[in-house]
Amino acid sequence: MSLLSPHNDQPLIQRKQSFGSLEMVNMELDKQLDLQQPFGVDYGKLENGLVYYVKCNPKPRKRASLALAIKVGSILEEEYERGVAHIVEHLAFSATKKYTNHNIVKFLESIGAEFGPCQNAVTSFDETIYKLLIPIDKPELLSEAIQVLAEFSSEIRLSKDDLEKERGAVMEEYRDNRNANGRILDAYWTLMMEGSKYADRSPIGLENVIKTVSSQTLKKFYQKWYHLCNMAVIAVGDFSDTKSVIELIKTHFGHKYSALDPPSIPHFKVPSHEAPRFSYFVEPEASGSAVMISYKMQVDELKTMKDYREMLVKSMFRIALNRRLFRISRRKDPPYFSCSVASYVLVRDLKAYIMSSSCKEKGTLEALESMLIEVARVRLHGFSEREISVVRDLLMSSIESAYLERDQIESTSLRYEYSQHFTHNKPIIGIEYEAQLQKSILPDILASEVSKFAEKLWTSCSCVIQIVEPQAFASVDDMKNIVMKINKLENERSISPWDDEQIPEEIVSLKPNIGNIVQQREHENIGATELILSNGMHVCYKCTDFFNDQVLFTGFSYGGLSELPENKYFSSSMGSTIAEEIGMYGHRPSVLMDMLAGKRVDVDVEVRSYKRSFYGDCSPFYLETAFQLVYQLFTTEVTPDDEVIKRVMQVKEETILARERDPYTSFSNRAREINYGNSYFFRPFGISDLQKVDPLKACKYFNTCFMDPSTFTVVIVGKIDPTVAVPLILKYLGGIGKPPEPIFHFNCDRIKSLPFKFPKSMTREVVCSPMIEAQCMVRICFPIELKHGTMEEEIHYTGFLAKLLETKLLQLLRFKHGQIYSASVSEFIHGDLPCLTGDIGGDIQIDFSCDPKISLKLVDIALNEILRLQEEGPSDQDVETILEIEQRAHENGLQENYYWLNLIIGSYQSRIYSGDIGTSFKILDETRSKVRNLLTPLTMQLALRRIMPRNNPHTVVILMPQTSWLKRIKSFSQWTLHGIDMKQDRILTKEERVRRHMS
Repeated sequence: MSLLSPHNDQPLIQRKQSFGSLEMVNMELDKQLDLQQPFGVDYGKLENGLVYYVKCNPKPRKRASLALAIKVGSILEEEYERGVAHIVEHLAFSATKKYTNHNIVKFLESIGAEFGPCQNAVTSFDETIYKLLIPIDKPELLSEAIQVLAEFSSEIRLSKDDLEKERGAVMEEYRDNRNANGRILDAYWTLMMEGSKYADRSPIGLENVIKTVSSQTLKKFYQKWYHLCNMAVIAVGDFSDTKSVIELIKTHFGHKYSALDPPSIPHFKVPSHEAPRFSYFVEPEASGSAVMISYKMQVDELKTMKDYREMLVKSMFRIALNRRLFRISRRKDPPYFSCSVASYVLVRDLKAYIMSSSCKEKGTLEALESMLIEVARVRLHGFSEREISVVRDLLMSSIESAYLERDQIESTSLRYEYSQHFTHNKPIIGIEYEAQLQKSILPDILASEVSKFAEKLWTSCSCVIQIVEPQAFASVDDMKNIVMKINKLENERSISPWDDEQIPEEIVSLKPNIGNIVQQREHENIGATELILSNGMHVCYKCTDFFNDQVLFTGFSYGGLSELPENKYFSSSMGSTIAEEIGMYGHRPSVLMDMLAGKRVDVDVEVRSYKRSFYGDCSPFYLETAFQLVYQLFTTEVTPDDEVIKRVMQVKEETILARERDPYTSFSNRAREINYGNSYFFRPFGISDLQKVDPLKACKYFNTCFMDPSTFTVVIVGKIDPTVAVPLILKYLGGIGKPPEPIFHFNCDRIKSLPFKFPKSMTREVVCSPMIEAQCMVRICFPIELKHGTMEEEIHYTGFLAKLLETKLLQLLRFKHGQIYSASVSEFIHGDLPCLTGDIGGDIQIDFSCDPKISLKLVDIALNEILRLQEEGPSDQDVETILEIEQRAHENGLQENYYWLNLIIGSYQSRIYSGDIGTSFKILDETRSKVRNLLTPLTMQLALRRIMPRNNPHTVVILMPQTSWLKRIKSFSQWTLHGIDMKQDRILTKEERVRRHMS
């Protein structure tokens, strides 16, 4: 296995200084920025009007990221065409002049470009973008992929048969959007865009159009708008040169010509308004109560240095306000659980600053009042210089990171940047120049300048306010009264200044006792070094140069929630949540936020069934800060705080009650119960369980989880300088004291397994749930058992089987029958750990959504396809495709720190690990190669029979909309012989739900 990580001799301090030594820019605010030519890319136009962007970029290696960007979206549709732009995009992958019967998809998958992640498209209001991510290690692949884009530009077939096959898939995508979130967003969008054509041109379109539109209508739209003068080809990849790529574009596009006088793309305005617009939206299936406040304005023009400075000022305002909103959410009896403000480009020339909050039921008016007050507070009193200093550090840190990794940008990111340049005229001035600009401008921006932006956020400035509640507790008049109240308070200057917090300077108050290395081993086959420290902690680090500003780490220890009896489980499972809010690193979250300002570091924890872990990422320049947080995690004793506990419990209760409103809840709960049993480990957390939580026990359990360093193994991967990192490892990780006695009193070699109980016989069940609009979800689950002696091989076979089934079911249910939008097949192994002996169970789970009326038919088709594969086996092409997809994913992964981190952790946690990580890594790598070499149609067929034998029971659980008993009996009469069971729910009031959980 190639390590793909040549040594970079440039020391960290030198690279840090390279940003510090950037020349300052002479700040002439009226100076024009050079925007004619996008920076760093070969940019041009063919004689037929087609624009191209071509860029050599080595990340990822031997890959190219391609796109065809078209300035055509749903806004161009007439009333009878609503949804047509999106349907055309769908049919592009179905058939063109050269490719028929989804052969584009088959060809791209055959070279490892998986449908979805590597070949996809998106239609929005103003544009359609077709995207490909392909390997280019063979010369002909790039040429053929560009030819595919050329086919999209003018040769989409759009036949009647193609359309009929694809209607079901488009309808399923439409149906997926008709849930609570979809309805809420649709209503808000319509209100925001009132008075504009954008208000009723959602890209997904209308159900009636999707079901009845003719192929002729599609062709007319395609021929009217798809012209080369409205298009750009984007090619970013690991090319040897750009000239040859431009020649390929000319070869495949140069001979094409548009109509002599194509229609120009019209411009649609969104009118401004002084009076705020209000919406009180009652959504019985809402996931919670929420408030949204939008302030619409024109998209910023970036032409001069002054424009760039104003853009930075707006960013600083947004960040500073978000930090205040976060602090408020952590107060006693907060008005909301979370709140933030973000900037969004809505359509081509319009953006909005949108404040959104989630809050308790019946708490939306209080949340609205608090949100409006904070904007008014900034207008009256401004931000403090200390607040803006923190924000300045954050922005400077962000641009420094971008500058350090300017040569390591992913090709897909550059592709997106160039598509935005073409469709939205978004300027590209280059990271180097942006770093110089920000370094020159940020120090001179004052708090008073940032605070002035609040003047643009009056409710009289194209403001739209929406409240979402599951039940009606207020009215639009109440919302208007809140606005008038805040305006009156502001006019009277009755809003007090912001009360800032005192922030400690040091994360670690007591110096650690530095540890030492007891043993050191080099694992050349991994390119990693393993240390055993004096406190017993194992540390394995691998130096890479994939990203100049990234270090990833994970520490884990065996033993988790599976060990707990029911009377301890609920308190202990809440330990992490409670500890995080109290401050597991020795400081409250709102304080730690400022202590870490400008430091690129993030650390989190997880307590699961079999393991406890901490994990995070950081810049190599802030590795010490990351290790300080880990040290604090192990040395801080978290104790209950009444205010924090009250808030955590309230949030948890609202989450539980919100989950009850979701039609999918009863489905997922029942599917889990059928497939895994009714143990308290698998049951959803209910109100009655919440009342069993003892905060003191929760904190005590959490403290014991991260107390003994001798049981932890830490893996670190990234841009590490060992001369810097090792002393920090010894100081902070080695400095964690080992307790005199073991904390967890169980045998680590015999971890208690979770009590999975798969049914002994075939089970089919329909869960009927009340829902506003019909939704249907199918889950088919097969139990699997992997034998101890061939465990590692069987795990690989299981992964290949899951990918085979997903590919075949997508081909069958989506491309042949046209009745689903997507299907997922996932494998779940119950625990492949060194401490678990014997055979191991698991399951392979198939999920897809569909029209409720045809769910049974699609289940039968899916099961028959699995049966066919067991009897006949897959084709040679099927096997070659999944091998190619897996290999390409593996090649990409070898260039990523996350992938290496997981490979090394997997080598430690595999049951073949017996103390030598190098050996287990070697065996796992050889096992993967062995299975790949053995993979043929016959071996795949045998694996399918062995892992998913025909006589094994399987389960089918279907979510259906609640209907009358008579309709359900008629719909499912063919299942009665199999003993179908129907469960039903009804939407309960909050009080009823609380009583039900307590009973």
